[in-house]
Amino acid sequence: MKPLASLSRARPLWLRDARLELIAFGAFALLLLGAGIGLRDPWPSDEPRFALVARWMVQHGQWLFPHRGHELYPDKPPVFMWLQALAYMITRNWRIAFLLPSLIAGLGSLALIYDLARRLWGHRSALLAAATLLVTIHFSYQMRDAQIDPLLLGWITLANYGLLRHLLLGPSWRWFWAGCFFAGVGVVTKGVGVLALLMLVPFAFARRRQWRHLSDITGGWRWAGGALAFLLPVLAWLVPMVLIARADGDPQHAEYVQNILFGQTVHRYAAPPGHIHSPLFFLGIIVVDWLPLSLLLPWALPAWRRRLRRRDARLLLPLGWIVLIVLFFSFSPGKRDVYILPALPMAALALAPLLPGLFRRRGVRLAALGLTVLLSLVLTLAAAVALHRHPPWALKIEQSLAPQIWWLLLGIGLSGLIIAGLTRLHRAPLGWLLFAGVLWGLYGLWGYPMLNGDRSALDVMVRARAIAGPQANIGLVAWKEQNLLMAQGPVTEFGFLKPWPQQYADAIAWQQQAPAQRWVFSLDAAMGTCVDRRRASYVGHANRREWWMFRADAVTAGCVPTIHAETDAEDDP
Repeated sequence: MKPLASLSRARPLWLRDARLELIAFGAFALLLLGAGIGLRDPWPSDEPRFALVARWMVQHGQWLFPHRGHELYPDKPPVFMWLQALAYMITRNWRIAFLLPSLIAGLGSLALIYDLARRLWGHRSALLAAATLLVTIHFSYQMRDAQIDPLLLGWITLANYGLLRHLLLGPSWRWFWAGCFFAGVGVVTKGVGVLALLMLVPFAFARRRQWRHLSDITGGWRWAGGALAFLLPVLAWLVPMVLIARADGDPQHAEYVQNILFGQTVHRYAAPPGHIHSPLFFLGIIVVDWLPLSLLLPWALPAWRRRLRRRDARLLLPLGWIVLIVLFFSFSPGKRDVYILPALPMAALALAPLLPGLFRRRGVRLAALGLTVLLSLVLTLAAAVALHRHPPWALKIEQSLAPQIWWLLLGIGLSGLIIAGLTRLHRAPLGWLLFAGVLWGLYGLWGYPMLNGDRSALDVMVRARAIAGPQANIGLVAWKEQNLLMAQGPVTEFGFLKPWPQQYADAIAWQQQAPAQRWVFSLDAAMGTCVDRRRASYVGHANRREWWMFRADAVTAGCVPTIHAETDAEDDP
């Protein structure tokens, strides 16, 4: 409704010019989401896996069938790894490349929510909506990680943007087709991208009841173009993959196709292997993980109800879509916090017209101040107790992270208390904005280098190479993705999904072929009693695991450990 050039005439929020506000917000968003990029390597549980797959794509040119080492990786479609590989081909630096897709998705989602809210309600509401989304903990945390879900959020937000430009601000068939196309891209990224099209359900309801602010859309045959646009990216990936799998006759490729189309979609939804929670699980996620946005809900819910009674479709469409998303994932036994992450931008959009008034309320400002002070106090007191008393819980955290972590938390906590003292009640929302900037800025610029050696397994793999020497070949047993990704010099792996006893047996047979030049790098538990640890070399601790290396003279002949592999969940921080 208002072209971007109208920003010069828009009423600013706190600076003298709306354009300056937008530039300042963009710089702040880049700092908050991008601080620390280039200062760490991929961290478990999923980041090393995707980076390893992307590196294999670059090195071996195998783009349709992702590989984790020499084994196929059938759990996810390849789009996220494609983008990481493309980012590396542009930057030539994996420490930057593996985080770029999430960063771009985060910044792009903020821009889309701002632009859509500006067209619907004006600059002030739009800027507050984008800022609220940016400093919501779930958004900030996830968009700083190299996972598939931040990219999925980006595609679904882009799809929703296109649909809403047509349904509320149109008619604009090009935007409708673009929205359907990016929903299809979301499917190729992670199957649930199709859920963006659920936006048509509240639209159909509102149109039938003649709600206000809907586009006057005619031309029924053009709706079919949306189906074609949706199928285009899906078929562009699916058809070559299926044809190649059938043509080469490789049973692994056939199994990959079967698993990626059914095992990771229908079966995972109906009978998930883990993360089993109650149907009310997502309500807790909204209350806690969506802070501080969730603090606004006690005031927003009555306001939304009043506006919906006035048949305002601008609120019905995003709110109705959020309800459908939460219900869809609530019906599945398996639930994770990231499943409803794509709903966050739409929640910020629905809050946009309310935010200028809400932030003037004393209760809202008091809640924002209380959150800042409470979190700052918890961090400050926990760090102070850990540094001076060294209780058991602190020692356990230090073992998993680093002893210096308490100085980082102390710095963040004290900074939050200072900010709360300066902004006080009158500017409490601004105080949380500044506190979020300090928290994520210090975490990225100070915390990343501090934690990287252990979290990424870089330190362990450097020590392993120092023990073996520059020319020796190291065989990996019971390895995790970060071990292969961070390996220094020549290494050999014996499969990732194979049971540990089989990996161990293959490694020992491989070592016996050239015992003078070959070492075995193994998880402590995977060696069982088959290795004399007095003759082995302790490499170190990483990712809550103990790692050893040994040569052939430490091996008990004919012994095979009877140990079963652990689950990936133990990688989680």
